[in-house]
Amino acid sequence: MASSRKGVSNRLATVVVLAGVAGLCWYGAREGTDFIEKRSEAGVRSAMISAGQDWVQVRSDGLQVRLSGTAPDEVERFRAVTEAGKIVDSSRIVDEITVTAAKPVVAPDFTIELLRNDDGISLIGLVPASTDRKALVGMLERETAAPKVTDLLEQADYPAPDTWEDSLNFAMRAAQLARQAKISIEPRAVRISILAESRDEKGRLETELNRLRPQGVKLETDISAPRPVIAPFTTRFLIDDQGARFDACAADNEAGRERILRAAIRAGAKGQVGCTLALGAPSPDWADAVVASIGAVAALGQGTVTISNADIALTIPPGVERSEFDKATVNLEQALPDVFTLHAELEAAPEEGSSGPFEFTAVVSPSRELSMRGRVTGEKMQEVVDSFARARFADVQGKLSNDENAPAGWTVKIMAALEALDGLQKGSLKVTPDLIELTGDSGNPRAAEHVAAVLSKRLGAGAHYKLAIRYDRRLDPALALPNGDECVRRLNNIMSEATIGFEPNKSTIAGDPSETLNRLAEAMTDCSEFRMEVGGHTDSQGSEGFNADLSRARAQAVVTAMSESGIDTANMTSRGYGESRPIATNDTEEGREENRRIEFRLVSSQPVRSEPMAAPETVEGVTSADDAEPVNDPEIVEVVADQDEDNDVEIVPQPRNDVTGSESGAPAPEQQLLDREQGAAPATMGASEQYRPLDEREENIRLPVQTPDEDTPRPSRRPDTEEDRGDEGQEQQSEAAAE
Repeated sequence: MASSRKGVSNRLATVVVLAGVAGLCWYGAREGTDFIEKRSEAGVRSAMISAGQDWVQVRSDGLQVRLSGTAPDEVERFRAVTEAGKIVDSSRIVDEITVTAAKPVVAPDFTIELLRNDDGISLIGLVPASTDRKALVGMLERETAAPKVTDLLEQADYPAPDTWEDSLNFAMRAAQLARQAKISIEPRAVRISILAESRDEKGRLETELNRLRPQGVKLETDISAPRPVIAPFTTRFLIDDQGARFDACAADNEAGRERILRAAIRAGAKGQVGCTLALGAPSPDWADAVVASIGAVAALGQGTVTISNADIALTIPPGVERSEFDKATVNLEQALPDVFTLHAELEAAPEEGSSGPFEFTAVVSPSRELSMRGRVTGEKMQEVVDSFARARFADVQGKLSNDENAPAGWTVKIMAALEALDGLQKGSLKVTPDLIELTGDSGNPRAAEHVAAVLSKRLGAGAHYKLAIRYDRRLDPALALPNGDECVRRLNNIMSEATIGFEPNKSTIAGDPSETLNRLAEAMTDCSEFRMEVGGHTDSQGSEGFNADLSRARAQAVVTAMSESGIDTANMTSRGYGESRPIATNDTEEGREENRRIEFRLVSSQPVRSEPMAAPETVEGVTSADDAEPVNDPEIVEVVADQDEDNDVEIVPQPRNDVTGSESGAPAPEQQLLDREQGAAPATMGASEQYRPLDEREENIRLPVQTPDEDTPRPSRRPDTEEDRGDEGQEQQSEAAAE
């Protein structure tokens, strides 16, 4: 019994021990598993954070480590799994990561930047792989005559957009039309910036580009043309009852124009104030001169200032104090750059009961056009002065008023001053009862002495004068300097006799042009101051765009060759006319040869001066009888026909006659006949007569100019030939001997 209970106890103890051991094993296994799970999870999570993979979610499931979350891309998913494998065995990793769906692949933006200038054409950008780059470059070489075409394009293997070919073909056509251009090509838009050679070409390009634009392609253009040439370069600003304004305005650059417009606005100009940007300014300091001149008029509150090239005329009406006028004039003279010359005038106030100051003014242009205004002694003297002026100048304009209260010797002064003005190439005069003022330019280095002698010859002693005459070597006949037209004629004659040849369809000069260039250099010796254009022309072979480009390139090649040979080409430009101006038919080889040519054209007849002209020679003095010489060729010979008790005399105008009778000064036979028939002798004005002061002369008395009738003696018929002249002279001498 006892042994039986002991056996039971042993078995029970064994069970308890086994159960305890089993429990301990279970607990140990559970705790060990939890430890391993937590440690693996913590290690992997730490690794993900260190690797920047914070989007990864880590969860342990026993010995397995589950990775989940959404990876940005497949690469990031792989990196996350790799990082986890560094902490635990890769067989324990369960990859439950999802990847963000990939975006659809978009084709890149295809674009081309085409740059064209005198050096050639450059292509830069990205094009589809289907674009034939070699064909594109070859087409530009054939159709544009560019010196070279540089291909800097890259390609991408994507399909071309729908309108890519249309935009590309349109841009290539535009590149043929313009020599200086920047063209931006996109699938649905083409942007073109062009530097045109003239305003006419700008309009032509705009029209042609709009005509060629394909449907579905947007066109944006920026076409600029060179500034116009203004000669003379002129600005005129005035302030009167109607306010401050420009009659004309020219500026040489943007900054100068802004300064001029601001000065005009400060002076009171209202509304839309504009000023033309142009070429031809006589000095880089043009804006300084204009601003200072406008300021002078504004300071006085009224008046007019005209700036024509380097000459500035300031005219102030009556009503301004002399002290204020003098102050403004001095300030303006100090502010003007050295090259500019100021002529300032304060008009005199009219006397009470008078229509204004007794004054006569006249201006003559380089084309010999005379404009005059002022008062003369009655209608008869107005006819005399007008006839005298028309005998001297090519065209006479102006209005003369009649005033019977003229001072003594007034008409004589006017005619003497006009004769003196005739000795200048351009200038102006002002005659008052007390003074004769004359300014202008002449090609005679002793012009002031000549004018003084003319005034003394006409007026005798005692007449006050003031001269400001500037010597211009280009007007000096002794130097025989060519004008612009003569320069162009010389150059074109040389090109017609020894033309510069070119290689076929190229702008490269063929052969040795040194002989022709030497002749051109000799012809350009005194011509570099004129603005000229070198124009290239072709025949009609080839496309219009190719011919235009080829002619431009050849014209530029000639200018470059001239410059490299030492010729001053600073005032020379080049232009291509292509086939647009043929001088012969293009149906024959001879005609095509004539059309392939280089021609020079004068842009402006006014020379561009590299340095300012010398200051005018100012002379003030009084005429002297010692300087006067007898007048042998007066334009108006006063023939005293009948002089009654009222001192009325008859004046017979006679045309100028350079053929004198004899060396001793005897009148010609025709004049002897006229004098004999009228019973009068010619009156000579000068030192040969006893001088009387102007106020003692009877010139201011009415001197009627009679209209000829049937009984009025007339000179004999003018001979048609030299032989007729000799026969007629012999007949007249025989008649005189018979009498």
